[in-house]
Amino acid sequence: MSHHSGKLIFLGASTGGTEAIKEFLRALPTDAPGVLIVQHMPETFTRSFATRLDALCQIAVEEASHSTPILPGHAYIAPGHSHLLVDKAGTTYVTALSKNPPFNRHRPSVDILFQSAAQVAGKNAIGIILTGMGKDGAAGMLEMKKAGAYNFAQDEHSSIVFGMPKEAIALGAVDEILPIQKMAQRVMLQCSNGAQPWP
Repeated sequence: MSHHSGKLIFLGASTGGTEAIKEFLRALPTDAPGVLIVQHMPETFTRSFATRLDALCQIAVEEASHSTPILPGHAYIAPGHSHLLVDKAGTTYVTALSKNPPFNRHRPSVDILFQSAAQVAGKNAIGIILTGMGKDGAAGMLEMKKAGAYNFAQDEHSSIVFGMPKEAIALGAVDEILPIQKMAQRVMLQCSNGAQPWP
């Protein structure tokens, strides 16, 4: 197991997010922590999106299914018809899918993913909010921060729509604001840092 295997990455995006996610995931090394992703898109597209990313990335990318152990070097994209959450089976983090009603008009909802991260992963979680319209994810990211997570937002300049990152920043949920081009490298640095606070 790699030295940062206890960490998990939770990522939410909407408008403009497919390219931003591609840029982020392509820069991740094979020993990156598991990544759980909610991207707002119709359910007919999530599987082909995952397949395309899997071919482009060093890490493995798949459409999330229910109750799969979350492995390092793997990314799990919420299917367009279900909420994605993190759960625990014993000491193992696993995926969970839910058909609960849309939240913030979305299913999958970034807030639902981030709330589960706060409750289940706590300080082992790293949150990332990328380009997107609206405010899905902001409240959940604040819950993550209160639970000890470390959170990143995409900056306005590199965002197609500076809606979701802006809302999370406005709530005080974000630790660092970065261009998408620097996100993966900085997130990996934070992971290898473990839970150490900055000096």
